[in-house]
Amino acid sequence: MRASWWKILTIGLLLYTLIAGLLLDVPRLPILNETIRALHFHVTMWFGMIIMLVVAVVYSVKYLRTSDIKHDDMAIEFTNAAILFGVLGIVTGMLWAKFTWGDYWSGDPKQNGSAIGLLMYFAYLILRNSLTDVHQRARIGAVYNIFAFAAFIPLIFVLPRLTDSLHPGNGGNPGFNAYDLDSKLRLVFYPAIIGWTLLGAWMANVRVRLRRIERKVEDKLINQVS
Repeated sequence: MRASWWKILTIGLLLYTLIAGLLLDVPRLPILNETIRALHFHVTMWFGMIIMLVVAVVYSVKYLRTSDIKHDDMAIEFTNAAILFGVLGIVTGMLWAKFTWGDYWSGDPKQNGSAIGLLMYFAYLILRNSLTDVHQRARIGAVYNIFAFAAFIPLIFVLPRLTDSLHPGNGGNPGFNAYDLDSKLRLVFYPAIIGWTLLGAWMANVRVRLRRIERKVEDKLINQVS
């Protein structure tokens, strides 16, 4: 029971996010209106994605320092979970953009930067799968993962602020905190970030356990053959 309390918390937070995010009163802001509810899904998923990418980078650094393959397991699976949340974040963002900006994809700098960033991480997965040696794959993957994160952050946080952007807080547009006077949004927003992040960690840990079981089975088969 002690080991699963955070899983119960995850389920509770996500149920709360779903119910409160769709039913709780929201501020009636120009253009946004009811679509502001997407904030609890689109933005919070991306917050969770960033946190998971940070965890993945930490484990990549740990692998480069120790050559312990267990650290690589954590790095790749947290990255996989982050990519999933990144894709979901883009999809929910496109739906939100359709109702507020008029198009699913308007070529906004932050949209383009996010897409480029995800393509970099897809390339990371392709690169890893092209290598057969376990430690070579882990070592090259760790280096790539670190540099990909270093490039990803400017793409989605720095460059959109240097040019015109429709996103709040970028290109001269005020952020949500500047014009949102209803604190009820925060009652869902912060729990949603925690919930999505915990869900990603849960998924990553399940995948890590499966990966290690598969490795043990493979090692047994090799020992039997030899």
